[in-house]
Amino acid sequence: MPGKAIIFDLDGVLTDTARYHYLAWKSIADELNIPFDKELNEQLKGVSRQKSLDIILQNAGLHLSNEQKTKLLEQKNRLYLQFIAKLGPNDLLPGIEQLLTTLKKQNIPMAVGSASKNARRVLDSLQITLFFDAIVDGHAVSRPKPHPEVFLMAARMLNIPPGHCIVVEDARAGILAAKRAGMKAIAVGPPEHFPEADATVPGTRWLTYDFLKTFL
Repeated sequence: MPGKAIIFDLDGVLTDTARYHYLAWKSIADELNIPFDKELNEQLKGVSRQKSLDIILQNAGLHLSNEQKTKLLEQKNRLYLQFIAKLGPNDLLPGIEQLLTTLKKQNIPMAVGSASKNARRVLDSLQITLFFDAIVDGHAVSRPKPHPEVFLMAARMLNIPPGHCIVVEDARAGILAAKRAGMKAIAVGPPEHFPEADATVPGTRWLTYDFLKTFL
């Protein structure tokens, strides 16, 4: 299967740090005495830290200065880093280690395309950095998903045409970004949440090599 590549989102696909993002944002919201629940948190999937804060503040009808926002963003990141400090290989989602190992043996180019500015730190903690030929994170892109920048940059770094790339995502913003990049998009989650996806799987354990090779 030469000339094909797979681009993985990080949170919710390789590991589940979404709960740590939730806890960090919940702490910020509680401090500001504004509402924040898991339903609102769903809107933050695949979204940059800055945009996430904007969504939370807009939902509460709260207006803050840029200086106040900057302090909150720094505080949120500190909280998140504290939560992920003990992350390790055992925190890989089901089936991911076997999948990455098999794809590597098959010489399938792989990349990570994530909005997270802590993506490399998380990958290092999970001990899977060396599986990937390219890593595009929140430091590398200026336009968050659903803009296709993150995936188009990953394709360029892999030297693979966008039409030959398959993206694995767990957020609708990521699926939209993949389709706008001209790529195949596989979603992890309920089919009704991802009408634009080319295929869906109920969980990462269904992301097997035999399943993915039908798209490669």
